[in-house]
Amino acid sequence: MASPQPSRLRIGRRYRANRLNGPYDALVIGSGIGGLASAACLARMGWKVAVFEQHYTAGGFTHSYERNGYEWDVGVHYIGDMGRADTLGRRLFDHITDGRLQWAPMAECYDRIHLGDRHYDLKAGPQAFRAELKKAFPDEHDAIDAYLTAIKKAAGAVQPLTLARMLPRAVAGVARKGLDLGALGRYNRPTRAVLEELTDNQELIAVLTGQWGDNGLPPSRSSFLIHALIARHYLHGGYYPVGGAAQIARTILPVIQASGGEVFTYADVTDILVENGRATGVRLADGHEERAPCVISDAGVFNTFTELLPKHAPHHGHYQERLGQVNRSMASACLYIGLNDTAENLGLPKTNYWIYPDNDYEGQLDRALADPDHHDIPLTYISFPSAKDPDFTRRYPGRATVEIVAAAPYQWYQRWDGTTWGQRGEDYEADKEAFAQRLLEKLFEKHPNLRAHLDYYELSTPLSTAWFCRYPTGEIYGLDHDPNRFQQDWLRPKTRIPGLYLTGQDVLTCGVVGALVAGLATTLAVTGRKGLPLARRMFVG
Repeated sequence: MASPQPSRLRIGRRYRANRLNGPYDALVIGSGIGGLASAACLARMGWKVAVFEQHYTAGGFTHSYERNGYEWDVGVHYIGDMGRADTLGRRLFDHITDGRLQWAPMAECYDRIHLGDRHYDLKAGPQAFRAELKKAFPDEHDAIDAYLTAIKKAAGAVQPLTLARMLPRAVAGVARKGLDLGALGRYNRPTRAVLEELTDNQELIAVLTGQWGDNGLPPSRSSFLIHALIARHYLHGGYYPVGGAAQIARTILPVIQASGGEVFTYADVTDILVENGRATGVRLADGHEERAPCVISDAGVFNTFTELLPKHAPHHGHYQERLGQVNRSMASACLYIGLNDTAENLGLPKTNYWIYPDNDYEGQLDRALADPDHHDIPLTYISFPSAKDPDFTRRYPGRATVEIVAAAPYQWYQRWDGTTWGQRGEDYEADKEAFAQRLLEKLFEKHPNLRAHLDYYELSTPLSTAWFCRYPTGEIYGLDHDPNRFQQDWLRPKTRIPGLYLTGQDVLTCGVVGALVAGLATTLAVTGRKGLPLARRMFVG
């Protein structure tokens, strides 16, 4: 088959200083979904916004790439709450894309949890979810009911906390007094600790927390708040963007351009300009300086405050101290697989697989990370994007794709740090090949017929994430979502530096929708009272 044009997945305009068309009302560093959402929300209010992306395409972890006639997403494996127009996530996507982004539902069983030779299905809809679990655990009906109540209460407790972080500090201090701090404290504890108060059945706990890879911490280390948000998010099933993950940035771009703005690629921001105590613009790698009254960083808090913000900036020491109170999230490896037949012919499911050796998540993880060559892979996640996307066969007839994600700490690859992508040496390639073969066997255990249709595969490591996404240790979720993270009041859109704002998954929570809502939060923080109509539209409808 003839490969699509290489430019098809390259979204945005290649940066040249003479292509800038300022003055701009705001500058955004990074084109992850938080940055794009901020830019698009502001554009819908008439702001002229320039987004600077150092990669060759816009989208951050929502971008797609193509190789050897196949296309893969790099971070969008499924998204919840897209089946109804009245959810916050769907409202926001419709707002920033003018309704052009379409969604396809996955199978009723959106996630299948494999524990050794046993498996359990998570089914779409609260009643189906509840019934399937009760069928699998007939002696745990009360615990399952209590669990569903707990995730509802915990997710509800996070909402006013999120709202408080959108408000100015003085107002937020008053608003916090009205929060249900008891509920926050009760649920901002380790996920496993909360669940063990409901049941002592470790198999059930493992099934309930089988999506822990969606936040990057096993249940004894994650906050139950993030577990509840994720579990509730998928309770009505999973959805996938029609046309692939690249459609997200592609449908947002025209909204930004409509008010005179643009998304620039190959646009490497090296410094945030701070003059007379306030952020006034950015400096790019070619030395060009672009100024605007508002600078929004979607680069993550570590990059923002250690790499981009100059030491003479006000409150620089304050933020260095605060960074010592949070940790970078997990790193991963991902195997991208191309198959020489269609998803339909091959019987690929619209269901994700979470594969574990047994229900001892923490023990398996600790042993494997300490000695990876002598222990089973502690977490293997398999996604079938070509089966989820009804448009895939039109774009790539006769082909299908699979993606396999596994926990892979940065330390495994640290000896190649500083080397150039694609030129890391034979020992690095041999290490990758060995791990790729282990992951392939996980796939063939579930679908042995795919062995004969394997056409192409390649493995990305934490070094790939560091190279393309500028997360130095390959962290895919920004900051760890442990209980301590939810106590960090400084993780808010408005910084102490006038003119400088934050957005993306470090502001609220990880995931596409978490970063998307952060984009809304940043917009509201930037615009103040003028943003109230947008807030009412998003939160009230």
